[in-house]
Amino acid sequence: MLKGKRILLGISGGIAAYKIPELIRLFVKAGAEVQVVVTKNTLEFVTRLTLETVSKHKIYVDPFAEVNTYLTEHISLADWGDLFIVAPATANILGKFAGGIADDALSTTFLAFNKPVFIAPAMNCKMYAHPSVQKNMEYLREIGVHFLEPTEGELACGDFGKGRMEEPAAIFKTLSDYISEQRPWAGKKIMITAGPTYEKIDPVRFIGNYSSGKMGFALAEACAERGAEVLLIVGPVALKTSCPNIRRVDVESAVQMFEAATASFGEMDAAILCAAVADFTPAQTFETKTKRGEDDLHLQLKPTKDIAAALGESKKDGQVLVGFALETDQEEKNAKSKLERKNLDFIVLNSLNDSGAGFRHETNKITILNREGYTFDFPLKTKKEVAEDILNVLAEYFR
Repeated sequence: MLKGKRILLGISGGIAAYKIPELIRLFVKAGAEVQVVVTKNTLEFVTRLTLETVSKHKIYVDPFAEVNTYLTEHISLADWGDLFIVAPATANILGKFAGGIADDALSTTFLAFNKPVFIAPAMNCKMYAHPSVQKNMEYLREIGVHFLEPTEGELACGDFGKGRMEEPAAIFKTLSDYISEQRPWAGKKIMITAGPTYEKIDPVRFIGNYSSGKMGFALAEACAERGAEVLLIVGPVALKTSCPNIRRVDVESAVQMFEAATASFGEMDAAILCAAVADFTPAQTFETKTKRGEDDLHLQLKPTKDIAAALGESKKDGQVLVGFALETDQEEKNAKSKLERKNLDFIVLNSLNDSGAGFRHETNKITILNREGYTFDFPLKTKKEVAEDILNVLAEYFR
């Protein structure tokens, strides 16, 4: 479950820091990528060379170092990481976190991170029991931080008491279990089509559309984050994927997308047909570039193969087929017709009449219609948020 996960690991200056290379090894062995952020005092207990060797990355220790990879390293790392673990977390760093103080690499990274955070406290038991430390921990829990601490039973046998850092193996298991719980679609296979198609006229010209592929890529990333194995069949776009469980197949024309989709659909649990596939393609293509002349150029167009209809005909029990409809008039009527004709389970409708929706925008405004006659309207949102709305509906079909 950890394969491909990006773990941001923070280390503060406590004696338990010497245990952290073992934790890094466990994550790397499980297939995760680990980057390390430390306080300067951390390097009194564990060396830079050790941390960089086991993590296979340079560590981040000084916000003002001339050799940092990025100008604002803490922002870049915060964007990069899927989750943030701080172990050991001293009383000092807990106080900085709770007070919003940002005066070193670790505290600035914490304040910039807006995804799941896990903290393993480590300090003398009297320090741990101090009201100020307890108040700081209570506040951090209130803002959503998860604490990793030994149970009472683990502390009962010859231990100095509360404040001991949880063991690396236990931290690793807790994080592995947490990630597993966040990946409910592990084992599912989902095919997504995205982007435009280009229908060739001659070696330099084509018939295309304005699709950027952003909606399809947002859906692919969101499916992968839920644990699904994703096949992304994509037309000509400049976008890139980041999740390792997305297998990308690049195509150019409608017929290439048809062939790729129909060849793979049989092994899928679901397909989301988000691509803006051309409805027509030139009946004849020219082998050389066509030249301007005095006469008009007449192109004869023929219909392309209908991907949604073909998949709808071959759909087996248990498979889910999701379509998209981009309309300019009679939106719901046209979407309902497409839903029925192509044997879709539900259809995502958006209209070019809605400001901020459609091609080339970072946002979208959708309506979802299903075969049971229900209609769900959503407000304008980012395409990442829209992807989650669509997948929440799809999740109902997986129950």
